[in-house]
Amino acid sequence: MRITRIGVLAASAAVALVALARPLAAALDDAAIAGIFNAANGWDISTGKLAAKKASRADVRAFGKQLARDHQGLLDQAHALEKKLGVTVPALPKDFALKQDFDSTMKKLKSLKGPAFDSAFLEHEIAYHKAVINAVTAQLLPAIQNPELKTFVEQSAPAFQAHLAQAEALLAKK
Repeated sequence: MRITRIGVLAASAAVALVALARPLAAALDDAAIAGIFNAANGWDISTGKLAAKKASRADVRAFGKQLARDHQGLLDQAHALEKKLGVTVPALPKDFALKQDFDSTMKKLKSLKGPAFDSAFLEHEIAYHKAVINAVTAQLLPAIQNPELKTFVEQSAPAFQAHLAQAEALLAKK
């Protein structure tokens, strides 16, 4: 696979997500974890919607639609659980490294067209889903205190795994 600037941005987001979780693992509370989980889903809704509009290949457009739909479903479920548990999710700081990485990624993706967009989008989704899966499994899940929240995050894992596998398969199709 060739490495593009968007792939590098996605890889740096992966490193930032893991680096963020490591030092904060002891200080993370359930509300902060829910905020990170919500942001990760929201960012993938945005990239999915962009791909649904810009991708040159029909299968990549369909994958973008699926990402947006699936992550919106997870986000809606997360909001319902937060309401049920009485959790107030704090806003992420404006200088949050992952938000800045997301903004850079979107700017780059918006500047691309055709097959270059398709490849960059899929490379981003592969790196992003790997990073999220790693951070959730290694750092965030162990820090979750509420059993309902932990179960919800654990039950979300297959969707992230499936998206990773789909993005890899689509990129291999080029």
